[in-house]
Parts: sequence; structure tokens; C-alpha cells
Amino acid sequence: MKSSIKRICSSALALFYGAWFAPMAQAYSFDMIVPDVRQPASLSGGSACPVRAHQLTAAGSIAVQWSTALNTNPVTIVTQNQTASGRLTEIEQVIAQSLAVWTGVSGTTLVPATFRPLIRTAAQNACGPDGVNSICFDQADMAFTPGVLAFTRVIATDRLAVQVGSSAVSTQLGQILDADIYFNPSDSNTAYATPQALATNPKAYDLESLLTHELGHSLGFSHSAVWSAIMFPFAPAPGTFSGIRPTTQQPDAPLGDDDRTGLRVLYPDSADTVHQGSINGHIFPANPLALPASPAGVTGVFGAQVVTVDAASGAVVGAVIGGWSCTAPGPAQFDGAYQIDGLAVGHSYTVYAEALNGAVDASQFDNAIASLCRNVVTDPGWPPLQGCVVPAVDASFTTRTRPGP
Repeated sequence: MKSSIKRICSSALALFYGAWFAPMAQAYSFDMIVPDVRQPASLSGGSACPVRAHQLTAAGSIAVQWSTALNTNPVTIVTQNQTASGRLTEIEQVIAQSLAVWTGVSGTTLVPATFRPLIRTAAQNACGPDGVNSICFDQADMAFTPGVLAFTRVIATDRLAVQVGSSAVSTQLGQILDADIYFNPSDSNTAYATPQALATNPKAYDLESLLTHELGHSLGFSHSAVWSAIMFPFAPAPGTFSGIRPTTQQPDAPLGDDDRTGLRVLYPDSADTVHQGSINGHIFPANPLALPASPAGVTGVFGAQVVTVDAASGAVVGAVIGGWSCTAPGPAQFDGAYQIDGLAVGHSYTVYAEALNGAVDASQFDNAIASLCRNVVTDPGWPPLQGCVVPAVDASFTTRTRPGP
């Protein structure tokens, strides 16, 4: 990995981490959690099939606060307005606009009314397991390993009636009870600029791009291997931003179609009659003997990137980390299966598979891959019949296209 590239990360009662790095089976990749079937079925649902981490989407269900404690030596956030109040207003505008990117996608239950008004807090260390979604610009953390610009720590639940903080209590499996976004405050070579200040600070990273990416993690996304996706794990170069700036007419402009499709799957709107298309299948090797030996009984290629391209526009509209399926009571089966949902009906699509051995590799999808199983080794007392072991990702295969019917 080139030293010029930076990354940004996410993290899950399951604890997840997602990050962006500096330039150094679902479409899109979601944080997954296996319910704790050691609990009564009334709490766990009785199935060990992985569920998606997600926020609740009732009106006013998501509260977001941000800490006004900002590092000044070195300066972490560069703004055009350098007055005390103007600086905070400019940063808050970026936060509000980044939230609006995700609520601007059509066909989802994530709408502007889902979020409560932004809250300011003067607390120095506002981010922590307190049941409050927080954004911190001046809080050190051990997760800031070399190259990490920002990361999101997510706490999601594997059973009902779990409480984090004083008021966050889970009512759904996979519910996100706390999601905190941290920006690296201590690297003298790293600064972030608001859109107004980016042009005059070409060595700074675009705050809006990074924040929009991290908010995706706080909603339940892992990463995407699609270059055009905001959830691609590598940050744009200093002085540049990802995609197109949001506008009043198109608030979701920075997102790629892969991000939009993923959001529609994660927060589906039953009233959306357009994005009801689905494609599914299996990825098998030409020679079954090529499959790795595994106690999980691997019968198909696991961890392949399955890409769906709109035949008319040529746009990538969905990209799954495939290779598994699950039917209650579980566990996950590594049978090469994939399913891509949330596709526009009436369109033609081309589907192909590729190995995760390019610019993005399997290590950047840990939240979506390593969390598909639980077993008696890592979870004492786990029922053997509902335990499994996640196999190694197959990144060594090559593909060929076979004409369809």
C-alpha cells in the first residue's frame, strides 16, 4: 500500500470498527451480527442467521451530538470563517449537509425527520459507550493506527432488551445503540477542511467526504469495493473531494449508485415500487476440488465481489460480498450464494464476479465477513448445531464469462 494513501475506518455488544485510510451476501457490505441463541427465543429470535446492524428509523429516533472541543495545536479543522462562533457554524453546516446526503436517497425509510436536531456539547471526551451518537474532533484513541484518518465505533446488539447508557435499549436484533465518529486530532501532518476552505488549503482532507463516509458506517454499512462508492475504504487525496458536492436539488449527489442501492436494502420503504428487483445465484469453481478444506464444509466460492452493472447506463448499481446463505435456525452456509436486492425493475443487468485481490482486499470487510459465525471456541456454551467457522476468503480464483440464455 502506497504511503501516499490514507484510510478511514468503522467498528461493533457486537463492537464494529469502520475507518477511512489515507491514500497510503448483500449488495454493498453491511455490518453483520449473529443473534445470541443461548438466550431465550423471546430475546434472540431463536435463529443464528446473521442480521444487519441498523439504526431505528422512526421520526426523531436518531440523535446526533458533536463536540465543539477542537484541537488548535495543530489545528485539526480548517474553516474559512476563523471567528469563534463562525468556525462552529461552518463545521455544523458540514455535519448537517453530510447527514442530508444519506436522507436524500429516494425509496428508503431514512428521511430528514429520522434525525433529531444536531446537538452541541463542550465535552472534551464526548465519544464513548453512552448510548449517544457522537462526533469528536479532538479525542485521542488507540484505534488511530498509522494511516487512519477517521473511524466509527458502532455498538449493535445481538439480543433484545440490551441497554447502553441511560436510555438506549434494544427493541430489534442488530439495532445500533451507539455510533461514535472520531477524527484523528493528533497528527501534525493531517488537517481537514470545510468545503469553503478546501481550495485555499490543498494539503487538507475534505471534511465533508470523510464525514459522509463515516456516517455510512454509523448507519450500518461496512465498506464497498466499488471505486465510485462513498463507502470505498480509501479517502480522496488531499485537496479533493469524493464525487459531486451535494446540492438542494440533489442532496445525495456524493453517493454512488452502489451506496444508494445499499441504503434501500438496509432501510427499505414498502411504498417504493421502483426498486423491487432482485438477482441471486451461486458462485462455483469449475473444479470443485479447488475449494479449500474447511470444517465449515465450503461448497462454493466465498468472499467474491459480485458486481451488478446496469446494461443501459453502464453504472455499477450493486456489489455484493457473496458466498454464503442462511436459513433459520442457522448457521450460515458457505455455499457460494449471493443475492442483490433493491434493483430498479424493468432494467437489464450484467453480473460478474471478481476476487478481492485488487485495490481493496478482504481485510477491509472484516465487519461483514468475520461476524457471520459464532462457535463453541469463541463463545463458550454456544449450541454446536448453530455454530460455524468462517472460511478464508478465496482471493486466488480467476473468472470467465459464459453467455446467458
